[in-house]
Amino acid sequence: MIEMDIYKEIRHSYLRGESQRSIAARLGIARQTVAKYSKGETHPENRKQYERSGNVITLEVVEFIKACFRLDEQENLKKQQHTAKRIYDRLVDEKDFIGSESTIRKAVREIRREFSVPPESNVPLSYEPGEAIQIDWGEFTCYLDGVKTKIYLFCGRLCYSCDIFVQAFKSANQESFLEAQQLMFDYFAGIPERLIFDNAKVAVKEGFGSHAKPQKRYASFGAHYAVELTFCNPAKGNEKSLVENLVGYARRNFLVPAPKVSSIEVLNNRLWKDCLTYRAKHKVQKRSNSVSIMYEEELSLLKTIPTYQFDTSKTLIASVNDFSTIRFDKNQYSVPVKYLRKHVTVKGYGNHISILYKGSEIANYSRNYGSHQTQYKLEHYLDLLERKPRSIYNAKPVKENISKALLDWGRRLPGGNKEMVKLLRLCVDYGEERILTIKDKIPSHIVPTVDMIRSHLNEPTETRVVYLAQDEVPIEPVDLTKYDKKYGMVVQ
Repeated sequence: MIEMDIYKEIRHSYLRGESQRSIAARLGIARQTVAKYSKGETHPENRKQYERSGNVITLEVVEFIKACFRLDEQENLKKQQHTAKRIYDRLVDEKDFIGSESTIRKAVREIRREFSVPPESNVPLSYEPGEAIQIDWGEFTCYLDGVKTKIYLFCGRLCYSCDIFVQAFKSANQESFLEAQQLMFDYFAGIPERLIFDNAKVAVKEGFGSHAKPQKRYASFGAHYAVELTFCNPAKGNEKSLVENLVGYARRNFLVPAPKVSSIEVLNNRLWKDCLTYRAKHKVQKRSNSVSIMYEEELSLLKTIPTYQFDTSKTLIASVNDFSTIRFDKNQYSVPVKYLRKHVTVKGYGNHISILYKGSEIANYSRNYGSHQTQYKLEHYLDLLERKPRSIYNAKPVKENISKALLDWGRRLPGGNKEMVKLLRLCVDYGEERILTIKDKIPSHIVPTVDMIRSHLNEPTETRVVYLAQDEVPIEPVDLTKYDKKYGMVVQ
């Protein structure tokens, strides 16, 4: 490399018109050096990167390796692709290659980089208003009626405005999945062009990604709401990253500390309010406007919800047995005894079931996902207990719905078992808690009767009497003589 002052002299002299021969002679350097630097086509500090390439890795070998990679892409057989050793063996057999296997391994490793995308790379995505919703399931723990319970969290997020929808379900089954989306449409007051979800069996019958075939009921659901069902590729959470982030956000911000609620309906009311608060107050980082402003922009572009509500339930016909119960998903539920040995329709939704007879609901329950459990409602058996009062203290519907304190008090009733049936009716009508309040009012040495209890239930409501001062209501004197004259009365 020549010195910088020599380079400077070469460039200035050449630009002044001095010939390369003259410059070389005057500076005492080779003409080739002057020719190299005089026109400014390179620079003395510009050093060509040193690369050593074995003579055995010819252009023909490189093209052969690339051809192997292209063939793998066309075949798309993940378990039958070229390895470096297989490429080396083919080069030896087909091209009479004489180099070493390690040389080919190095060449394959370098060339493979040209054909692969780093696994951690993601394409930034952008969505138009009303274009899509991403949905997903998560899990969390809460205390449901005092019992530590694992609950499933359904999350939906509009891709443009980032508005959110979160609800809890006892199971992530298909009826919960469909019901959750139906509620989501109601919450957003419209339907986007497409739904983006993963390849869970609750939605996909077979295949994955763009080749996925939806389950029959999910396809029917999508057809009714005119929404395109889009499925992600396996293990590609980045394809629905908006809702993936929402699952964690909801757990940390809505469900810490672990909720303690009496029912899942109470919990869902809380989550609904949390979502409304998020819409009103939240702003997503790197977004120009708040969620509320962007949601208003998106709302007008969401499709109208159809008038007919798709039936998301799991429906079956059940026969009422001799104990006045029906079986649904490994559990028993009671119905009024007048439907004994009749066929009823059972509709199982995500968190509750509804039992109907000839289109009218005759019972409903919080859905039980355990096994071999029975839920009784006391009111279903009162008519039967009136006919069979001797069974009252051993009847399961009574023992499982009435506290021991009330049963012990009922044994003191002078009318015996028949009187106890009347007391149970009062419990159904007014609630056991109110009856126990009356029990505490009656002195323990007094034998209670149902009539006595009714008298407490029918106590007159206290009304407030308003007393007015005499001068608060002005009274003006009236001349009545005109009426006497009109009706012919004698005026004395």
